[in-house]
Amino acid sequence: MSKMNARYLGTLRCETDHADSGTRILTDAPKDNQGQGSQFSPTDLLCTSLATCKLTIMGIKAKALGIDLSGVGVGITKIMSSAPPRRVAEIVLEFDWNGLESRITPEQMESLKRSALACPVALSLHPEVKKTLCW
Repeated sequence: MSKMNARYLGTLRCETDHADSGTRILTDAPKDNQGQGSQFSPTDLLCTSLATCKLTIMGIKAKALGIDLSGVGVGITKIMSSAPPRRVAEIVLEFDWNGLESRITPEQMESLKRSALACPVALSLHPEVKKTLCW
């Protein structure tokens, strides 16, 4: 179980503390919703959570397979719904394998991709949130 504490700081900014590590995250409302956009927005963090969860789960699988996943990245695009209510409609994740595909077998690559589909963040998102994976 993880414990976090969040506080509203004013001017559409919040601060959250992670109890175990002491790490702090600031959020701002995005520019398209009355904010300054000077920090990640809560919906940016949602999309980032999906990408980093997939990378983490793939990292666990890669470790079991003896593969170094270092340098693999994900481009993240958040698409908000144009119709009310305001919500994330689609998250597009574009994987940059950083040459890994030439260093592993096709079976290992498929194993990594399959593992990413079981990430807890993806499984926690509402089914209406479209998750587009560009491998």
